[in-house]
Amino acid sequence: MPDTPERDTSPPETILAFDFGMRRIGVAVGQTITGSASPLGVITNGDDGPDFDAISGLVKEWQPSRLIVGLPLHADGSPGDMQPHVENFLRELLRYQLQIDTVDERYTSLEAQTALKNARAAGSRGRISREMIDSAAAVIIAERFLTRRTNV
Repeated sequence: MPDTPERDTSPPETILAFDFGMRRIGVAVGQTITGSASPLGVITNGDDGPDFDAISGLVKEWQPSRLIVGLPLHADGSPGDMQPHVENFLRELLRYQLQIDTVDERYTSLEAQTALKNARAAGSRGRISREMIDSAAAVIIAERFLTRRTNV
């Protein structure tokens, strides 16, 4: 009898993913059922910290079962300079009482910028803003999590 792949019997999940930055936090929504994510834009992060009213609105709207945050690492895998700020953000996200996971975010901004430039060169996108790059990086973070989850 041929081997049949094991089916993932866990219930479908919606996730919100964040690409943390000191000025902007890129946000994306993903679905385990499709294994894909879509950009939602950015949340401001200023002197008073992240705009948690905006994050709360997204949590209310999308009803995610978990939050995913990109973990800044150096090329060698050691913690990046942003690590303490991301750890503070992770602690603040505990207010939503949702499961929180982290994903290696190395090169996500570069990958996002390259993908957006390629789309622009193909004529399917106009001017590329920093906000678009941040949100596209959050999509990559979400999809890395979703891929890791389905390959386990």
